[in-house]
Amino acid sequence: MKSSWARMLCRLLMVLMVWSPMQLAQAGMIGTDQLVVASANADRTTVLEFLGRADVANQLQSFGLDAKSATDRVAAMTDAEVQMLAGKINSMPAGADSTGIILLLLIVGVAVWWIWFRR
Repeated sequence: MKSSWARMLCRLLMVLMVWSPMQLAQAGMIGTDQLVVASANADRTTVLEFLGRADVANQLQSFGLDAKSATDRVAAMTDAEVQMLAGKINSMPAGADSTGIILLLLIVGVAVWWIWFRR
């Protein structure tokens, strides 16, 4: 009984393998210039999105610089300058202040310690 189910399952799997497409994806060569252009565009997009944030725009206005002139300046930058600036933006901490996380971990640690040794 067990072998007949196994044979039927194997036959079903063989039919499904033949029926399914053999080639799902195709890979091709891309040129270095295409990769460099895509990377430069991604870096410019990162910088422009950063300038589009409300808190950054407010800070720029406090320095006396409007958003339009900032985007014009980014457009005038070389790819190396934009890459350096995008790298600095990407390396900035997301929360900018980790005091709350440290406090939460401390409270959880004390609670676990208290529960563990109270038994």
